[in-house]
Amino acid sequence: MKTKQRNILVVLGHPNPNSLCGHLAETYVNSAKNAGHTVGFLKLADLKFDYNLYMGHKKDSTPTLEPDLIQSQKLISEADHLVFVFPSWWASMPAVLKAWIDRVFLPGFSFKYRKNSPLPEKLLVGKTARIIVTMDAPSWYYKWFNKSPGIQLLKFGTLEFCGVTPVKVTIFGEVRTRKPKHFLKWTNIVESLAIHGE
Repeated sequence: MKTKQRNILVVLGHPNPNSLCGHLAETYVNSAKNAGHTVGFLKLADLKFDYNLYMGHKKDSTPTLEPDLIQSQKLISEADHLVFVFPSWWASMPAVLKAWIDRVFLPGFSFKYRKNSPLPEKLLVGKTARIIVTMDAPSWYYKWFNKSPGIQLLKFGTLEFCGVTPVKVTIFGEVRTRKPKHFLKWTNIVESLAIHGE
């Protein structure tokens, strides 16, 4: 059965593009392109933007978006499928990814406040996502003892809040103690996800 061609945006949330996350993101991008998908690629460390949303979401206080953030919103709007690749640092995510989310997933773009309702209007309905996370901790420890805070933040607190569903998760744990055969296996897993647009 032929794989449905998709418009995919890959977001690398590691500040070092030469990291394991960088390798996995590049693997996804190249494999997806070779499979015929349309692929956008954002290396967040290369983008130029202020990390701070100084006034939060107060009306008429949102700062003017820098060109790289305007392009980010354009790529998100065009994509059918979003792929986030980042390491778990302090059980969460690197500052560059959190800052990018704060500045890009704004009211009017990813969600809209509704009068007299605590529930937002979701503006990213129809998109799906994959979260790929690397960590030194065992994945079972991250899930059961840490309660997966970085994934909770991105999956439930951001993407599903804005209408992206389903959001699937792939975790590669115990990075420091893994042998080369494990990294090859992980590369193969990411290649398969990319080929199928998952």
